[in-house]
Amino acid sequence: MFKSGFIAIAGRPNVGKSTLLNAIVGEKLAITSSKPQTTRNRITGIRNTEDGQFIFLDTPGIHHAKTPLNRYMVKEATSAFGEVDLILLLVEADRGFDPDDGLILESLPASGAPAFLVINKIDLVEKPKLLPLIDRFRGLYDFREIVPVSAATGDGVGLLLDLIRDAMPEGPKLFPDDMFTDNSERFIAAEIVREKILQLTHREIPYATAVTVDSFKEDEEKNRIRIAATITVEKDSQKGILIGKGGRMLKEIGTQSRLEMEKFFAAKIFLELFVRVRKDWTKDAKWLKEFGYGDK
Repeated sequence: MFKSGFIAIAGRPNVGKSTLLNAIVGEKLAITSSKPQTTRNRITGIRNTEDGQFIFLDTPGIHHAKTPLNRYMVKEATSAFGEVDLILLLVEADRGFDPDDGLILESLPASGAPAFLVINKIDLVEKPKLLPLIDRFRGLYDFREIVPVSAATGDGVGLLLDLIRDAMPEGPKLFPDDMFTDNSERFIAAEIVREKILQLTHREIPYATAVTVDSFKEDEEKNRIRIAATITVEKDSQKGILIGKGGRMLKEIGTQSRLEMEKFFAAKIFLELFVRVRKDWTKDAKWLKEFGYGDK
């Protein structure tokens, strides 16, 4: 019996949703960093097996949002709940219950989809400490399954995948066998640049940054891709920090991005980066939409 379905990975910021998606699919599709709110859009990952095809949606972290950009991210996450066959609520083993977890729990009943509680980062705690957390969540919602995992080490991920398959409906193949995401190459390239900015810069810079790919030209005969991308920030001072003294920061972002892209696209990459200022773009509906963060 062939099974297929859609699964949303939901949770607070920085609980490991993107790491779990990458572990499930076996490819680095979603960018990761130690900073919260790394994921801004839904990232799709497809896992193909002999008897099933499962489409995972990595959603932005759900939190009490105050800015227009953060409200967009929360809306992007919760809107996925009504479109899937299963929701994985990811929580952290080492942090316990958080008020933002309650915000997510309030959104689950309206979806009509069953939910698993997935307790991540079990490699950071002793197993007896999981029991009070399990009891707390079990008393708040009727989860179909409660599964402890470590997305970073892979511990428990195999069991989680078996339980997901059991919960999926019988259905047809929805994507080709060799496809592991429906996100565009331009989107992936822009996210790689944004990941390096998150990893290399601090304070407000990562959150004031948007990346757009202006051109993506592939030369199949020479197996190389030329990419030009623009990094947008909110202030002139942020632009100066991003470029760095003598252009060193921008060069490092470009070098690390290029190496990551060459691994992902399996091709030689020529990357050009530009930096511009759009004042307070994170609060401007026009620019939010321009950068792909407005209502669709």
